[in-house]
Amino acid sequence: MKLYASKVNLVLVMVLVVIAYSSRVYAELRVDITRGVVKPIPVAITNLMGKTPKEKNLGINIANVIKADLVRSGLFEAIDDKAFIDIEASLNIVPKFGNWRILKAQALSQGKVVLGLDNQLKVQFRLWDVFSEQQMVGKVYSTVSENWRRIAHIIADSIYKRVTGEDGYFDTRIVYIAETGRGDKRIKRLAIMDQDGENHHFLTDGKSLVLTPRFSPSRQEITYMSYHGNVPRVYIFNIDSGRQELLGDFPGMTFAPRFSPNGKSVIMSMAKDGNSEIYSLNLRTRATKRLTNHSSIDTSPHYSPDGSQVVFNSDRSGSQQIYVMSANGGRAKRISFGKGNYATPVWSPRGDLIAFTKITGGKFYIGVMNTDGKGERLLAEGFMVESPTWAPNGRVLMFFRETPISKKGGTNSKLFSIDLTGFNEREIMTPIDASDPAWSPLIP
Repeated sequence: MKLYASKVNLVLVMVLVVIAYSSRVYAELRVDITRGVVKPIPVAITNLMGKTPKEKNLGINIANVIKADLVRSGLFEAIDDKAFIDIEASLNIVPKFGNWRILKAQALSQGKVVLGLDNQLKVQFRLWDVFSEQQMVGKVYSTVSENWRRIAHIIADSIYKRVTGEDGYFDTRIVYIAETGRGDKRIKRLAIMDQDGENHHFLTDGKSLVLTPRFSPSRQEITYMSYHGNVPRVYIFNIDSGRQELLGDFPGMTFAPRFSPNGKSVIMSMAKDGNSEIYSLNLRTRATKRLTNHSSIDTSPHYSPDGSQVVFNSDRSGSQQIYVMSANGGRAKRISFGKGNYATPVWSPRGDLIAFTKITGGKFYIGVMNTDGKGERLLAEGFMVESPTWAPNGRVLMFFRETPISKKGGTNSKLFSIDLTGFNEREIMTPIDASDPAWSPLIP
């Protein structure tokens, strides 16, 4: 049974339109996002123009999603459109940049919506550098009208990349565990949504307990664990087709496996004879390979983005710490040396950082460190914060936070995102309690 209909068949036609009109030279608009605190760039996002009421309404909706994406990143400030002067300016003429400089806009986004036959949608988009008076981006997108929200995310990604120099992360999905009920009657379902919380769907019906979904870094696929009786089973679920495949029964497993960067294998921890070790599994041959051999508990493995190394946590030093080893196994090197215990390490898609959960002084923290363990920074804290997952550009993390709601031990669980500065934490709204998020790669 197909549980989720993916938004596919998006056709992108890119055009770069260069209009010569001025010999003045200005500095190119570019924001440095490597600093600790970044002052948001003022941008003017105009409603996309249209001739018919339906086209105009789509133009407003697309502009609102673009603004919401950019503002949520913490790097952009949307100028109030009530102050706009040239709101009906044609895309075929150069904007009157003086009118936008008065508003202190540094970038200007304009667009046009055309609805054709058979529900076809054509969106034209241009991004202007207001101070250099140069066009930075010009594109045309064609798809079905139901994909208007995805078009908006792709435009926001285009603006983000052109201004910051880094890939965006708005055209992505989040899979997570949706939770209802209390105590041992807690119902946990697999759910998926766009990164902004829209287009929400449940993927499982709640009849079986599901845990720890993991996205493939190269495909729109997830692994997750579901209990059949008392035996954990691991499934692979293709988001676009809705096809589900049983990977196998894995007694002794407590977390779903994670994909290798090329998607051809998974890595996991399993307890055999009372000892938890790390194994890799070839998805084609189903052959397993043992990677650790130690009397301690080795768990939570995660590949580096080039597939050459594995990060995991182990109590082999007497407390739960983070270790790195070759993807083929062998000697492991401890990299965490701060106070407290470390868990759930995940390698950044850029390869430069490792995120983790830290427990110390009775509190939980989400933090990052360099791949050699140096430069540890704690970004978020709480009664319980856990399960960091990276946006595909490696600049933003998502995690879940549990908060006490009663003296009897009840809690609620919500998703949050935070960027690497630690100053831009935002709740991701879900219809019910949420935990264990996993961020997708950019949708192809």
